[in-house]
Amino acid sequence: MKQERGQLEAGGDPEFMTSLARGLAVLRCFADAQRPMTIAQASRSTGLSRPAVKRCLHTLVRLGYAAQDGANYALRPKTLALGYAYLSSSTLTMRAQPLLDQLRDELHESCSLGVIEEDEVYYLARAEVSRIMSIALRTGSRLPLYCTSMGRVLLAGQPRIAQESYLRRADLVARTPKTETRPGELLARFARVAEEGYAINDQELEIGLRSIAVPVTSGGRVVAAVNVGAQATRVTLAELRTRFLPSLRRVARELSAMGLA
Repeated sequence: MKQERGQLEAGGDPEFMTSLARGLAVLRCFADAQRPMTIAQASRSTGLSRPAVKRCLHTLVRLGYAAQDGANYALRPKTLALGYAYLSSSTLTMRAQPLLDQLRDELHESCSLGVIEEDEVYYLARAEVSRIMSIALRTGSRLPLYCTSMGRVLLAGQPRIAQESYLRRADLVARTPKTETRPGELLARFARVAEEGYAINDQELEIGLRSIAVPVTSGGRVVAAVNVGAQATRVTLAELRTRFLPSLRRVARELSAMGLA
């Protein structure tokens, strides 16, 4: 995913450190690619020049965050400390994980906690069952907002003007034949989710995958979403509502009652 140029340049802000922004962009491109990368590949991914990427990678290698093998660069385990620093200090994540574990054991399906970050759903916590889906999800994974159950719950908690602004920015790609991409219809669905208090995704992200999500609130605001995903061949839409929804709402109420910011 190519970085927006405006996010990597000072733009007249004297306090903005362009070199740090570029280094972080290079780090992030490894997460997007999920494989070792060459300087040329990282340059295309970030939109930075090859000399700039080379300097960033050289610095990361010197600091122990990356390793070089010929023309390829890969991240080293030391980078885990960067993400763990957030996870270990996040009250929401720490309190959600045991509840997700309990929900997984109760429903025998994978459960997740997500928030909005940079027009995507960021997975902050996840409890998995040992079933293989083509989409590998884990803490730190990112998915689109418009075609996921958690994304629609999070968008439903936003003002209408923010929803419209997002839909103008977003690349509304049909991930499957079932994916809704019409802005008007998506706005209507966001409104329905806000009214009903939950969102169901029926194979719009991936054929064979259904999910249901509910909001986590704090001070009257939607601050996160929790969901359960299941294979469509095993779980009907009716079951999502009758068997999964009550348990999901219980977990969301527990998290909301903790007064998480």
